[in-house]
Amino acid sequence: MSAQPIRAACALTVLAMVAACSGKGGDPSRQYGPNPDLPEAGQYLLPPMSVPKAIGWKAGETPTVPAGMHIQAMATGLMHPRIVYPLPNGDVLVVESNSPGTKPFRPKDYIQGKVKARAGAADKGGNRITLLRDANGDGTPELRTILLDHLHSPYGVAWVAGTLYVANTDAILAFPFTPGQTKITVPGTKLMDLPAGPIDHHWTKSMVASPDGSKLYVGVGSNSNITENGMDVEEGRAAIYEVDRLTGAKRIYATGTRNPTNLAIQPGTGQLFAVVNERDEIGPDLVPDYLSSIRDGGFYGWPYSYWGQHVDERVHPQKPEMVAKAIKPDYGLSSHVAALGVTFSQGETLSPQFADGAFVGEHGSWDRDPLNGYQVIFVPFVNGRPSGAPIPVVTDFLASDKKTVRGRPVGVALDRTGALIVADDVGNTVWRVSGTAGH
Repeated sequence: MSAQPIRAACALTVLAMVAACSGKGGDPSRQYGPNPDLPEAGQYLLPPMSVPKAIGWKAGETPTVPAGMHIQAMATGLMHPRIVYPLPNGDVLVVESNSPGTKPFRPKDYIQGKVKARAGAADKGGNRITLLRDANGDGTPELRTILLDHLHSPYGVAWVAGTLYVANTDAILAFPFTPGQTKITVPGTKLMDLPAGPIDHHWTKSMVASPDGSKLYVGVGSNSNITENGMDVEEGRAAIYEVDRLTGAKRIYATGTRNPTNLAIQPGTGQLFAVVNERDEIGPDLVPDYLSSIRDGGFYGWPYSYWGQHVDERVHPQKPEMVAKAIKPDYGLSSHVAALGVTFSQGETLSPQFADGAFVGEHGSWDRDPLNGYQVIFVPFVNGRPSGAPIPVVTDFLASDKKTVRGRPVGVALDRTGALIVADDVGNTVWRVSGTAGH
């Protein structure tokens, strides 16, 4: 072995030991809801890392769902599925993707990348969209085909009035498309560029259409954890854009959202909601990821503060005027769960307890001990707002030994029957959960 790999291995070992000596996290249940418990911030050479090894699913294994519900694999052998998107005709699109790659700018970036790869984060993405057709609604597709290929780290998708919009990491492309088609052969037209570049720290670009279809809302994550790459590379990032669907004209709708990993429109109200991944490296219980309504013109704290006016002392220069106007999120999801999926329920399609609220896919922590997330939860709503304790819906992605992980949930959606579909990027599977009504 050459000297360089030996040095890298030694550095990894030493830094992992340092991280292991850091404090353990508390009870995650104390950080769910509108007023999560927020301990004092700490400082770490490297955040506490506890990363289970990805092993995948054996034949016959599935995640666990509540009594009376049924779970089955709708598709297997995919290439890092991240987003599931039902079309009006019942077909389901599966976005298979991963990071385009970015240069490590700090020694800890290199270490973190190596450690996170254990949990499947570095698996090759398909850079494509697969179509699943389940005409009789039994959860077993009669057709599986590649709709679109050779994309550039795609993530968000939206279909509006004969056009399929795809948010690659660096641009939104528009493709003429009628539900029922099984392949798109015409090249896409660029609607607008998206912030990317050689760093592209948070590469996913989430997207949802407005209720009337005239606008697209696009989430763009920050280009660092907490501005360590400089403020210049943060231009236009940590924000949610409003884009005119026909012209591509854009404006920043909201700012201070460190990594808005998924967006959804609340039925009935038309209100935009987002799940947002918060900052790292100040403790296993800081900062809670969150689910929140998003106000036009709102500022949500990053990088200057978190959960309203809790100042992040690592940011220089400080900006008290920005901290003063930071909006406190609606609902904490606890720290480091990596919430990547969100979709609203549509009545009692799964169970009466899931009639009003949002399903959230928690991809799972890598910098917290004990581990957190690795499940799909349901957040109940009361009078249009998230309220009450979350309900686990799809669990046991993480093995009972807490050292291995069979899968990690990402995007969530409801199919035309009201069944819940879940993208699992480590298990390379799309799961379908049918309810007590037999959907």
